[in-house]
Amino acid sequence: MCAGLTKRNILVYFKDKQSVVFSVLTSIIVFALYLLFLKGTFVDAIDSVVSGVPLLKARISDADLDTLTNITLLVGILGTAMITVPFNCLTTVVSDRENNVDQDILATPVSRGQIILSYFLASSISAILMTGFIMTVGLITLRISGDLHMKAGSVLGAYLVIILGCVSSTALFMNIVLFFKTSSASGAFFGILSAVAGFVIGAYIPISQFSESVQSVCNVFPASHTTMLLRNTLMNGILDHIDSNIGGVDGGLFVNSVRDVYTFNACMFGKNVDVKGMILYILFIAVISIVSMIILYSKKYKR
Repeated sequence: MCAGLTKRNILVYFKDKQSVVFSVLTSIIVFALYLLFLKGTFVDAIDSVVSGVPLLKARISDADLDTLTNITLLVGILGTAMITVPFNCLTTVVSDRENNVDQDILATPVSRGQIILSYFLASSISAILMTGFIMTVGLITLRISGDLHMKAGSVLGAYLVIILGCVSSTALFMNIVLFFKTSSASGAFFGILSAVAGFVIGAYIPISQFSESVQSVCNVFPASHTTMLLRNTLMNGILDHIDSNIGGVDGGLFVNSVRDVYTFNACMFGKNVDVKGMILYILFIAVISIVSMIILYSKKYKR
């Protein structure tokens, strides 16, 4: 029965074409902002560092710098998508409540836990499909423009991060969506979420540029960790290629500086969190959120 409800929720979401469009709207906005304003800023910042050291300028090509900034763009888009797409996929929960469809579902001989899990699974699957599609289109587009220096394992790892990020975001936002009774209230929150998402994950300004306290606040959210995991999987290839071309004349300073500036590892309350720690943190938040949403839904709709 849970599988049937999950299928039904997926079909309801994809049947609403406007909802699907709005799921990727924030990603499109980030892309437009990047082309109009951000790309030049990123390129100029890196180029100013390279230009100051003649040996680096001679060994790092403009094509490699362009590839580096383009991948940075893609990571930023995917990071925001792993926040906004899962939330938008949960609008089925709100619309069912607004139209009293939830009462019909509750009348069936299905436990409250199975009902909420069906919403969670459907939204997670929808979010993974949508975000995975965005990444696929992005990778193909960037690959057409030049060599990304990515191995198959890195691309596979990125898809796994997408799955992890979408599941954790869906679980976390489910606990928020359960408090919305109308689509207008959900839409208002979505607008706020879309506005702040890019700043929280460092899509517009690297988190490393903030104070330590602000960094800790940003890194409390699992989405920041999943974005950093994407940087580690998608950007390491081009960075290794650049480091190889430099040939060790800077002792790895340029590549290490890029990793520090673009925050490849999280900093929480004065402590650095490595890749393994970030994965464990995301899983921990996801498990807590799933247990919380089951308890919350069961109490909200007592038999």
